[in-house]
Amino acid sequence: MSAAAEISVLFAPIADEALEQLASVLVDCVAGGASVSFMAPFSQDQALAFFRKVSGSVASGDTVLLAAKLDGKIIGTVQLGLDTPPNQPHRADIKKMLVHRAARGHGIGAALMARVEDEARRHGRWLLVLDTVPGDNGYRLYRRAGWTESGIIPDYAMFPDGRLCDTVLFWKRLDR
Repeated sequence: MSAAAEISVLFAPIADEALEQLASVLVDCVAGGASVSFMAPFSQDQALAFFRKVSGSVASGDTVLLAAKLDGKIIGTVQLGLDTPPNQPHRADIKKMLVHRAARGHGIGAALMARVEDEARRHGRWLLVLDTVPGDNGYRLYRRAGWTESGIIPDYAMFPDGRLCDTVLFWKRLDR
């Protein structure tokens, strides 16, 4: 993988082809054992249903959806959740940072995170939060990107195969 991925914001309405490609990335991540809210077996149809809901959230302005493309195909994605309570207009949630297993190790996750931070600033959000499994690929990425670990909740979620996993909470204050 020699070319750099193109990172872009997907606006509503999101094309069916893009939704299919996003769903394929999610299916691959779940098949690879990522604890991203879904249990095995997990189908393309289930992933497509999830991204159709995300598309509705994009249309309502509650979510910013980013895609990493290589040679015109989506290989990674991340979401910026803007739907926060009235007393938290400065905060946003980072959700579903996913990179297809075949595209990992080439800086795509770091590029997605840098761009989502730019989008947060654009929306006036300067405090970001996320959660991930301690020690996994995302955990290492967030540490390298300057995120601060806030604590671990034992047995918070499950891997797709049903094993319990801990969750670590991270936060990052952006320069405004």
